[in-house]
Order: sequence, then C-alpha cells, then structure tokens
Amino acid sequence: MIVDAHQHFWQYNPREYDWIDDRMEVLRRDFMPDDLAPHMEQAGVDATIAVQTRQTTEETHWLLRLADAHPFIAGVVGWVDLRTDDVEASLEQLRDQPRLAGIRHIVQSEPDDRFLLDPAFGRGIAALGQAGLPYDILIYPRHLPVAAEFVARFPSQTFVLDHLAKPEIGGGSIDEWARDLRRFAGAANLWCKLSGLVTEADWHTWTPEQIHPYLDVAFDCFGPGRLIAGSDWPVCTLASDYSRTMAVVRDYLGAFTSAERAAVLGGNARRVYLRDHRS
Repeated sequence: MIVDAHQHFWQYNPREYDWIDDRMEVLRRDFMPDDLAPHMEQAGVDATIAVQTRQTTEETHWLLRLADAHPFIAGVVGWVDLRTDDVEASLEQLRDQPRLAGIRHIVQSEPDDRFLLDPAFGRGIAALGQAGLPYDILIYPRHLPVAAEFVARFPSQTFVLDHLAKPEIGGGSIDEWARDLRRFAGAANLWCKLSGLVTEADWHTWTPEQIHPYLDVAFDCFGPGRLIAGSDWPVCTLASDYSRTMAVVRDYLGAFTSAERAAVLGGNARRVYLRDHRS
C-alpha cells in the first residue's frame, strides 16, 4: 500500500486562509477529496493522511467526517488546543474517532521561537501521550535546537517532524540545517516526513537532483525505518503536479531494497498513524 502521509483539504475563504498570498493564487479555491482522487489514481497512491490547516476543533471534526465519507482518507492529523486546562476532556471527545491519527499545532507561526517548551503546551503533550496519539512538529530550521530539547523531554511520545523542518532548498542552504537535524534525529521516538520539499525549492526551476542532497541527509539521520513520504498537496501544486511531487521520493528510492521502499512509501505511515498498526 502506498500512503501519502501529508495532504490537506479546505473550503477556501480569504479570512481563514490569509497565509495564501498573491504568489499562491492557484490555492485560492476549494480543494476536496474528489479533487485529489484522480491524482492519487494516476500516481498509484492508495491512501492518504489528511492534515489540519486551521487551528479549530471544527476543522478537525470536518476532516473526520470527510474520512468517514471517503475510505481513501486513512487518517486525520487534527488540532486541539493543547494549552488549555481541560485538554484531557477535548481529547476524550475524540477518543472514539478511529481515524484520528494525530494532532498538530502550527508552531512555525508562533511569535515565540521557544513555544514548544511552554509548560502549558508540555502538559498538553503529556495528555496526548496518555491518549496514545502522535504529535506532528511543524517548524522552520531555526527551531530545530528547541525541537531537540522538546523531543527529549517526552521520550515515550511519538513525534513526526513535518517537511524535514523546511530546509532552504531554493537558496542551497544545507550545512546548518543538517547539523541541527543530526543533533536529535537519533531519538527513537522521532519520525520524519519527506514532504513539502518541492515548495522549499525554486518553484519554477527545481529539479529532483537539487532535492537529493537533503534526502541524503534525511536517510543518513533516520534511515528508511523512520522516514515517511508525503505530498503536501495542494500546496505542492505551487511548484509541481501531484505525480511529479510523489515521484521525487519514489524515484530516489530506486536503489533501495523492496522492503525499504515499502516502509518509506507506506509501511511507516501505517505504523505511526493508523490505530490498528501502531507499535
């Protein structure tokens, strides 16, 4: 089974999606399951993990309803406010949702670069661990040292680093990012998504070969046993179509064993996100 472990759905309006600026005009419309399904079929993708874009519980429940209506949505990484005193109650309300695969907060947009170490947020992460749900880490390269400290504080919590922490592929920056990634990649509870990379490259001139050095670092840090492929659709369409985006990792894996390819392209996502497969 091939799993796209990172994609989004939304019903667009300018107020709730104000991060979509004039350069991203192609994203200023609805993106729904029926839009994604033909691209998945063309690319040979069997299932997806839908990931939150708005920090509302309403969106989380909406994504879960989409998953109920469209079996190819194998899981949902939603949002709850992990800083509230009643976070346990919020998670309890979602306990019977079999397709709830994890929780994410848009940390990259927080004004405090040390947000992950906030005590109230930490209490929420502890509650998440009690609920048995993974947490997706969405950050920029400058946040990596703080993220390393954060992950070390919760050794029994499953974490997934989104988009390789968004290295600056377009500018060719790699050394500092690679150094900081290596500092905590050895944590056994940390997984990493090979997603969102084409939009960190130059949208108009990128080639797979420009992304390969970053994949080299990722495989050196995590190995095929803790890497997860994803598209970041529809955001990826700023730079590429769906099939070409998914092909970046798939083609890179050509020299790996069949078991390693299967792990990165689907097995690891199922193990981390799907309730029946979690270790």
